[in-house]
Formats: sequence, structure tokens, C-alpha cells
Amino acid sequence: MLKISKRTQSLGTENAFVVLKEVNELVKKGEDIINFCIGQPDFDTPEYIKQAAIEAIRDGKTGYTESFGIPKLREAIADYLSKTRKIDVKPDSVVVANGAKPFIGYTILSVTDYGEGHEVLYPNPGFPIYESQVRAQGAIPVPLDLRERRSYSFDIEELEKKVNEKTRLLILNSPHNPTGRVLNRDDLEQISRIVEKYENLWIFSDEVYCRMVHDGEFVSISSIPGMQERTVILDGASKTYAMTGWRIGFAANEKLASHLARWVTNTDSCAGHPNQYAALAALTGPQDDSKRMMMSFRKRRDIIVKGLNEINGINCISPGGAFYAWPSVTEASRLVGAKDSEEFRKRLLYNAGVAVLSDIHFGHRIEGEGEHIRFSYATSEENIREGLSRIKDYIEENKKT
Repeated sequence: MLKISKRTQSLGTENAFVVLKEVNELVKKGEDIINFCIGQPDFDTPEYIKQAAIEAIRDGKTGYTESFGIPKLREAIADYLSKTRKIDVKPDSVVVANGAKPFIGYTILSVTDYGEGHEVLYPNPGFPIYESQVRAQGAIPVPLDLRERRSYSFDIEELEKKVNEKTRLLILNSPHNPTGRVLNRDDLEQISRIVEKYENLWIFSDEVYCRMVHDGEFVSISSIPGMQERTVILDGASKTYAMTGWRIGFAANEKLASHLARWVTNTDSCAGHPNQYAALAALTGPQDDSKRMMMSFRKRRDIIVKGLNEINGINCISPGGAFYAWPSVTEASRLVGAKDSEEFRKRLLYNAGVAVLSDIHFGHRIEGEGEHIRFSYATSEENIREGLSRIKDYIEENKKT
């Protein structure tokens, strides 16, 4: 019998796309679904960015580029990262890829060795591809639990206990998916004091939502003294410029850039040539459309948090960034007789016409943390209000006690 490798069979996935398939199947059957499950802006890519890609195609920019990315784009990225992170980033430190996601695997491959027992610390709950890629690349995933009582920030004492000589990478994500937590300078300084004790410990800082900070300001751990040289800064065009389908991500680290580029050579060869010119236009062109999108997300954040907290059995901490809400639905699940958040999630989809994700889609349940679901509020205010109304009605009409 032809066999599939254990590595492939155990490979995780991103359940937003699994639930999206469920949603699409229901829509095909004529069901009316309010969709909060997929994390992508509901805006169209700005016209000037589209035109830049069209012009690039007409100018014959359709062949391979160097694996690092085209020089003009790397220069623009270096300038962008320098200004937004308040550090000095050189173009030679920048690598472009087909989306930001590949850099998760590339970085793990670059700093850990298969079979050596090297460990990677990652946030739980968190973006599911972190753990999936750690396992796939032969390293050992070590979850760092984010608890509601700490507003989903790291427990510094737990971090200190879990870091050891085998730890090769610490994954940070701020603003955070799925909780919306934003790490402040004090958080990052405490983390840096632990990290600096270990000469072989790298940081992978996933900052793709950096322009979506609703309260305060964004701070990158790379701006903390001594941290830039060991930090892989991850960002991309998808969220800030509504370019998810264009697949342009970028990472920066002086020591690892050439190694990351070799992984690009070994996998995709290079990012899409005309798409790189679209990203160049995005970074160097007018920022008005992007700013309007960010302001819209903040307004939607306020609407959804207020609405969730007005529903019987639901409690939601206001997220500081990104476009996700992570409410506790422990009491709401009990009220309707759902055993956990996943059953509650399914009931909302099939009985109320509302698509969300449950906490099991973002890692392992944490003892004592209760039940949570994730809303992506990258949808219209009208959809947000209608979705919340449906949830409220469902709970009221199906209460067991």
C-alpha cells in the first residue's frame, strides 16, 4: 500500500479556511450566513496599487526576480521598517516572499536542527501555523499560555521557567491573533531581559497587524536595545493594504537574510514579479486608503465589543489591535446546553446563521480559562450588528435555565 508520511499526516491546518468551506457550502444551498471567521480586510485593494501591477505586466515584469526580491521593493521595505520600528534597517537585511506565512517555516528551519531537541516557544492561543510548522520542521513546540486575567499578555515567570539551553526561537505576535492583545514596551523589556541571557535564542516577531493598533502605539521588540540583531521582523502587504490574495510578505534580519533567501530559492524561487511592484506602490504611494481602513477597524472594534458585552452570557475584553475579538462564552454555552465552545460555534453556524471560530482552532485549551470564540470584525458595521442580533436572539430563544 502506498503510504503518506507521518509528518504530513500530523500536519496542522488553519481552521479559518476549514470553517470557510462549511460557510461556502451553506451559502450554495441558499443559507444566509454572517461570516466572522476569515481574517482578511473586506476592502478592495486600492486602485493605485492595482494600476502599478498592470503597468508592471505591460512593461514585461513577468519573469523571475532574485530570491531576495526586487531591489526597489527591498529599499522601500527597509525605509518603512526603519520608520515604523524606529530602528535602522538596511535593504540587504530584507527578504520578500509569497506572503508572510512562509517565513514561519523558513525561520524555524534556519535556527533549529531536526532531531536535536531544539525547542520553539509560541503563544497559546495563537496562530495555528506556528505549532504546525514547528512540528513539521522537527523541532519541539512549547506553548506559552495567554490567560484572560492577564489580558492575554505573557506570564513572565512562566516564560522564564520554560526557556532553557535547548530553546532556539521565541515567537511573538503583536497585535495578536486571536485575542487582539498588543504588547507594550514594558512587556517587551521584560521579555528581552530573559532572552538576552541565552546566546542562541532568536526571536520571531510577527508584526503583520502593526498598523492596526487601536489604543496607544505599536512597539516592536526589535527597538529594545540588544534585540534587533536576534529578531526576525515579519510584516507584509496583506492586512494593511487589503492585499491578501497578492501574497507579498517580507522579513528582516541582517544575519539571517541570506539564509531566508536560500529557503525562498529552494521553495518558490521568488515572489510574484508584478506583485512586488504592487507592493512597492503600496509602501511608497498615498496612504489615505490604508488609514481609512484602519480607522474603520477601530470603529468596528468599538461596535462589536459593546454589542458582545450586551449579550447574556458573553464577556469580551476590548482588543488593543488587529481586527479580532476573543470573547468568553463559558456562560453562554452553559445557557444553551452546549458542552464547549466548538459545539456553541457549530450551533451558531447551523442554527443562527453566524460563522465564528472556536478556541480549539487556536491551540490547546488552558485549564481554568473557560470557553472562547473568535470574531473577525473585518466586515461591515451592518453585518456586525446583524450577526450580534442573531446571536442574542439564539441565546434568548434556546436558554435551558
